[in-house]
Amino acid sequence: SGVAHPAAPNSLRLSTLMACPTSCHCIEKSGMTVVQCMSRNLEKIPSDLPRDTVVLLLASNHITHVPNHAFKELHYLQELDLSNNDIETVDVGAFQGVSDSLLVLDLSNNRIQSVPKEAFARLRAKISLSNNPWHCECTLQEVLRELRLDPETVNEVICHTAVQEEYAGKPVIQVLDSGINFCNFHHKTTDVAMFVTMFGWFTMVIAYVIFYVRHNQEDARRHLEYLKSLPSSSQISKDFDTISTVL
Repeated sequence: SGVAHPAAPNSLRLSTLMACPTSCHCIEKSGMTVVQCMSRNLEKIPSDLPRDTVVLLLASNHITHVPNHAFKELHYLQELDLSNNDIETVDVGAFQGVSDSLLVLDLSNNRIQSVPKEAFARLRAKISLSNNPWHCECTLQEVLRELRLDPETVNEVICHTAVQEEYAGKPVIQVLDSGINFCNFHHKTTDVAMFVTMFGWFTMVIAYVIFYVRHNQEDARRHLEYLKSLPSSSQISKDFDTISTVL
């Protein structure tokens, strides 16, 4: 994999076999500590990994989550293989502590739809993200802009879903290279939502005003009809004169 030889202290190397997790197999190869945990039915990343680990192979397990600081003690880690797992979430600080040393990161063949913008911050590693059910939107576009994707698998990073359905099923890089900007769709969607909300409020206000006016008009009409039904003052005076004459 072209991993460079680290300068791990001899004391750390001597303790490798003792520190090896029970679910893994640790070997020293060309002065590098290789930790093999492939196909061990692991559901999470082992927490007791040797500190002088240079190559960590966790492929073909049932890992679903890469938590914060999962590798923070592994200051010599250069190659990390998490392919063929069930990973759905990658925490913001998942690779904190290894951003300077890591050269190869494989997250292919998982279940990742999206990752936080800062998850791969400052990583210089060649990264494989192929064969995941990516949701193509603004955050993914911003994440990919900062990464050094593996050129051999870059066309296998496919939009499983997208903010615009027409891009589902297409390679993300191909869509972005065509000039599409998912962040524009994001803003437009937000603008449309705001417009719909404002229009809804405006409609409610107008409806209330119309109701209020009609209600008042109805009250006024009833009041006028009531007033009309009352005997007029001239009629009252005539009636009074008639009564006076009779008396």
